[in-house]
Amino acid sequence: QGHRRLRSMTTIRAAVDIAAAAAVAGRTEAVFRRSGALREGHFALKSGRHSDAYVEKFAVLSDPAATSELCAFWAARHRDRDGAATVDLVAGPTSGGVILAFETGRQLHTRAIFAEEVRDPGGSVRRQFRRGLAVRPGERVLLVDDILTTGGSLLAMIPAVEAAGGEIVECSVLVDRSGGRAALTSPLTGRVYPLRALWQLELPSYEPGAERCPGCAAGTEAITPGSSGTEVAASAR
Repeated sequence: QGHRRLRSMTTIRAAVDIAAAAAVAGRTEAVFRRSGALREGHFALKSGRHSDAYVEKFAVLSDPAATSELCAFWAARHRDRDGAATVDLVAGPTSGGVILAFETGRQLHTRAIFAEEVRDPGGSVRRQFRRGLAVRPGERVLLVDDILTTGGSLLAMIPAVEAAGGEIVECSVLVDRSGGRAALTSPLTGRVYPLRALWQLELPSYEPGAERCPGCAAGTEAITPGSSGTEVAASAR
């Protein structure tokens, strides 16, 4: 009878978690749609892939109230029953991850830092904590970012955290458009870290070229959303 009661309680808890996740996803979607963040067209994504839809994260991140609400979902997940943070540090990649890390850190009353993209002499790209920002050995670290397509930005951050002796608790993103990726594997150590998204968004992406990308096949130019607020046409290969 005790085993049956335990199974029943576990089932109820799982159902509550699923319902809560669905409510968070619905609210996140509503925030993004209300902001006009979902754009249609032919886009060249930062990952190098093309898509007929694009999520303009800064349509949301430019709204402090919306950003605070979304970060609150992460903060709630990383507090104990007494309300104390279960992480010591929140870190994100430039540029959207800076805003998200600092707002989440503010709510959790922890430090918040960001990692910048640097290019090695050989041409390889990695993430580095600079400007006096650093992970302290033994710190429990929550990694946050905005939109996940390939996971490249977070994957590039993980070795920097590991090399400094930090312990990654979780990788969290606002929107996952990767198709439901559940974990990220460190390219340095092979360790696997859980990945969670507030909202799973099914938007197909394509390798550039007329053979694979409908936009390229139609002969339309791929638009690269510009970091300066402009949009730049990329050649459709």
